[in-house]
Amino acid sequence: MPGRRPRRPERPTRILPRRPKALLPTLAVLIGLIIFFSVFTNFWTELLWYRSVGYSGVFRTRLVTRLLLFLVFGLIMGGAVAGTVYAAYRLRPSFRGASAEQQSLDRYRMAIDPFRRLIVIGIAALLGLFGGLAASGKWRTWLQWRNKVSFGVKDPQFHKDVSFYAMTLPWWRFVIGFLFAVVILALIATVVTHYLYGGIRLQSPGERVSPAAAAHLSVLLGIFVLLKAVAYWLDRYGLAVASERFVVSGWTGLRYRDVNALLPAKTTLAAIALICAILFFANLVRRGWLLPGIGFGLLVLSAILIGGVYPAIVQQFQVKPSERQLEAKFIKRNIDATRAAYGLREVDIKQYNAQTTATEGQLRNDADTTASVRLIDPAIVSPTYKQDQQVRGFYEFPDTLDVDRYKVDGQTRDVVVGVRELDQEGIPANQRNWINDHLVYTHGFGFVAARGNTRQADGHPSYLEADIPPKGTLGEFEPRVYYGELSPSYSIVGAPAGSTAAELDYPDDAQPNGQANTTYGGGGGVKVGSFFNKLLYAVKYRDEKILLSSGVNKDSRILYDRQPRERVEKVAPWLTVDSNTYPAIVDGKLVWIIDGYTTTSGYPYSSRRTLGDVTATSLTTENRSVIAPQDTVNYIRNSVKATVDAYDGTVTLYAWDESDPVLKMWTKAFPGTVKPFADITPGLMAHLRYPEDLFKVQRDLLAQYHVTDATAFYSGQDFWRVPTDPTGDGDQPPYYLTIRMPDQDAANFSLTSTLVPNNRQNLAAFVAVDANPGGDYGKLRVLELPRNTVVPGPAQVQNNFRSNTAVSQQLNLLTRGGQSTVRYGNLLTLPVGGGLLYVEPVYVEGATGSATFPLLRLVLVSFGDKIAINETLQGALNSIFSGNAGTETGEQPPPSGQPPPSGEQPNANLAAQLDAALSDAQAAYNRGQAALKDGNFAAYGTAQKDLEAALRRAADLSRRLNTTSTTPTPSPTATTTSAAPS
Repeated sequence: MPGRRPRRPERPTRILPRRPKALLPTLAVLIGLIIFFSVFTNFWTELLWYRSVGYSGVFRTRLVTRLLLFLVFGLIMGGAVAGTVYAAYRLRPSFRGASAEQQSLDRYRMAIDPFRRLIVIGIAALLGLFGGLAASGKWRTWLQWRNKVSFGVKDPQFHKDVSFYAMTLPWWRFVIGFLFAVVILALIATVVTHYLYGGIRLQSPGERVSPAAAAHLSVLLGIFVLLKAVAYWLDRYGLAVASERFVVSGWTGLRYRDVNALLPAKTTLAAIALICAILFFANLVRRGWLLPGIGFGLLVLSAILIGGVYPAIVQQFQVKPSERQLEAKFIKRNIDATRAAYGLREVDIKQYNAQTTATEGQLRNDADTTASVRLIDPAIVSPTYKQDQQVRGFYEFPDTLDVDRYKVDGQTRDVVVGVRELDQEGIPANQRNWINDHLVYTHGFGFVAARGNTRQADGHPSYLEADIPPKGTLGEFEPRVYYGELSPSYSIVGAPAGSTAAELDYPDDAQPNGQANTTYGGGGGVKVGSFFNKLLYAVKYRDEKILLSSGVNKDSRILYDRQPRERVEKVAPWLTVDSNTYPAIVDGKLVWIIDGYTTTSGYPYSSRRTLGDVTATSLTTENRSVIAPQDTVNYIRNSVKATVDAYDGTVTLYAWDESDPVLKMWTKAFPGTVKPFADITPGLMAHLRYPEDLFKVQRDLLAQYHVTDATAFYSGQDFWRVPTDPTGDGDQPPYYLTIRMPDQDAANFSLTSTLVPNNRQNLAAFVAVDANPGGDYGKLRVLELPRNTVVPGPAQVQNNFRSNTAVSQQLNLLTRGGQSTVRYGNLLTLPVGGGLLYVEPVYVEGATGSATFPLLRLVLVSFGDKIAINETLQGALNSIFSGNAGTETGEQPPPSGQPPPSGEQPNANLAAQLDAALSDAQAAYNRGQAALKDGNFAAYGTAQKDLEAALRRAADLSRRLNTTSTTPTPSPTATTTSAAPS
């Protein structure tokens, strides 16, 4: 039409993209798959590990037991809560009235009803999950009850076998506690459901609880009180294993108050609770809360008066005025049970009137002991081993070495041993990468052993086995260490036959590249050649290189969980593992030896100890601490000796105490895991020993339980304690020594310790246990000193050493100019010469620098009130015993000093020469540090040799200076003085 404006084209409607509805479900599925695969990875790699060590039965038993407990107790928890909610819903009243309270609740009911079933199932499943997890954690308790074995010993109060307290009672206590939780949660769910659906009305003018709700609640309350009756009854037996502070810490067992007041009270309360439960159940027939309420009130009142007030009155007004007499019978029970539970029943205690006067030839009858005195301190000489035997920076020795026995020149001698392990922290930073860390640097190499009773003339250890490849007198053995205390988290080893070896074996200058390579040929580890296994371990270690690297081939094996104690703990999760693992050459193999303990905290009347506390000494570290399923125990046996092959990781468990009922119980639960005692080879038997942690526990208890008279025990006046380490921080550790006790015909490898009175520092007793298998192995011998004889204890002896003028002069010469420092070695105590001889090696090391290491220079000796210091033990002993100790130590003497030039006075110029030698040492040290900073290792090595020569010259000059400036003694440089009275 004319004049009509044209229509604008319509703007197209903008369509917004819809959010995909499948996004959230897809994300949920992906997250679920990731979680599932992560759990599956942990599960499957654990199974592969157990298969690789031949202990898949242990994995299976634990898994099945935990799953069974999880399912059964989870169903009980979830089913009980869901069932009681369902019952409460079914019992809801059909008419709820029109009160404001019910109108308000209608809104909640309308909101909940469409999802009621889902909510109940969700809550029940969640509670069932928590309940199942709690129960699965009690798998050890279940297996103990399921496989219980009689001890053959009954408690003196209830006359029940010890197994009832150790294996049965803990399980029933858990069951009762779990059922209490079920009933309480069910009761809460029932009250909430009845209130929500009108069965319970708080604002109703009429009946506030419907008859159906009342019956339902009565049943639950009746079950709760019935469980309380059972708990009271079990509590009667629990008194036999209850601990408190009485006379000693950790006291366990019934006392006069318990037997005469608390035990009748528990029985009475159990009867009252049973009657109260019957009244609640009767409420199903006779409706009303009066009688159940009276019964429950009576139970609460009785629990306060009979269970609490009455025993307190008996204790305060009857026991305390005559406590010593009334408790005597129960103290005696505690003494007898504690000594039996800790293996102290056969302790041989002898009075020892220690002589304090030294005479010529006094040690003539102790030649076998003095010839075996261990001067090399395994807690000090590790830096020296590193200096002499580390070879490369990526090798390492433990901070504390170990003591073992080997045949030396036809005689068994104490030897200080260590393994040259791989320490990847020592690899140069520019060489650290995934291939080197996991495919090249895979193992340590070699075993180093030195005589314990002597050293080289220059103070270095006298090695019996050393170097790379190994050289020495200990025979042929496999030196490669793929499983050790310092091994990496995982290594991948192995290759097809004919492949080029990729693993660094050891440094070898004869090879073109300066190293010998090898390919692992053992059967240890898990095969990781398949794509699936590569994927599993790539996920486990979160490292894709395991999956992608060409260095992982079809014959590859992955080694992990490589620490010996960790491997033993995994294959025997019921064992308490000793803090000290030690290496030994056994039948041509390098193996780690680990002591395992069976323990319980359920031995009636036996006092409890916390293992982590009583086994801690000045040498305890994170890597040298006890591994225990339960830390507090009142029964312990060294029932298992375990070995771990350092090459292929094979774990072998041997029954050591086959009569132990706890071991019998666990071998029933895990059949085939422990080999019989008869399978221990003679080669292994020669290196087994009495374990340190067991001895620490026993000496701690022996300090109190050497007193067997109840009256004397109550007074506590004769109690002892473990002395503090005078050269360290903490309790003095026990020492392995070869000694002959006064009643023995020959010296024996023993574990020894001293004990001092509770509030004094003088010596109270010397304790030794035969540590060598066979004969009197495990026999504890105690030399108890008369109370009126003051023999100095370790702290007093150390104080006498340090405050002695002659000793200070000699030590000052060695530390002159601040170029070196003195380190005191282990203070050893030896029952020789009719008295007690103290021996302490003295080490000297450079004051500063990373290359300092201690060398044995002097030996301190104390007997009675005499002190001697000398370069050798022989010289010090001769000095103490009037020039002739009557025995030969067999040490290698230090080099004699050269005589002074003709016409020169003995003291002339020696001090100046000493100053010059120390100046040379400082200059050599400075040159070495400068070379090390510049990376010039050849110059550094030359400087170290110059430093050692200068220090050796300074030591010789100081000896000569001291010899010529003091009154001559039977041995050169020996100084003898009398200590001040302690």
